[in-house]
Amino acid sequence: MKLWKMNGAGNAFAIFDARSTPFSPSVEQIRQIAADLKADQIIALERDATKDVFMRIWNADGGQVSACGNASRCVGHLILGETGKDRITIQTEADMLKAFRAEGSLITVDMGSPLMGWADIPLAEKMDVRGVDLKIGPIDKPILALPAVVSMGNPHAVFFVEDVNAYDIPKIGPLVENHPLFPQGTNVGFAQVIDKQTIRLRVWERGAGLTKACGTGACAALVCAARAKLTGRKARVIMDGGDLHIEWRESDDHVYLTGPVELEFETDV
Repeated sequence: MKLWKMNGAGNAFAIFDARSTPFSPSVEQIRQIAADLKADQIIALERDATKDVFMRIWNADGGQVSACGNASRCVGHLILGETGKDRITIQTEADMLKAFRAEGSLITVDMGSPLMGWADIPLAEKMDVRGVDLKIGPIDKPILALPAVVSMGNPHAVFFVEDVNAYDIPKIGPLVENHPLFPQGTNVGFAQVIDKQTIRLRVWERGAGLTKACGTGACAALVCAARAKLTGRKARVIMDGGDLHIEWRESDDHVYLTGPVELEFETDV
């Protein structure tokens, strides 16, 4: 079985080719692979009857999840090169995605439409998703409050802050990730809007922790910022591992995620 170690803007993946050889790791095995290879997510490529490939995703903690934007771009890079096609289709548990090449050796993935209904995210109770009733810190003077929430195939809570470096994200992240308001847990974004076309973002990723980049997190931050009129519908998102470019098109309501990919090594296992 072939193994690729890749990253998208620093977001690291171990990708196993399970199209011919079954790959059914236990939770403990996923955790060990993630630790050994320093991977945020473990990916299995599987055959799909109608799409170019099926992508199965596990977080570093061993939990299986439905979406990962940067992994989709890495897989897109592999399958585009393998097939020679201009565009390829990737099936995930969440949706069918399309990947294609962009300028400057970048890869774009059409992430589909954001889900903004409270039950779609999901939340434990009905709330205004533009700012849910969640506070961190003293009730009368919280340090963070009213995050916007959205699903990009996985749940995201986005706090808009003046300085992303002013918060202890490894301490705050787990509190929000595991808050009762989110029955499936949530990814937690800390977004600093620099101007109408630029967002500085750090993400505590559900099941993986503080990551160098998060593709769905960048998409979520742009969608929430645009809904709040803090940005336009297109922005550069600056993350610890590099820049991602997000566009939420009015024409089809889809979110397009563009950024770099890097193949660190490949081997047979």
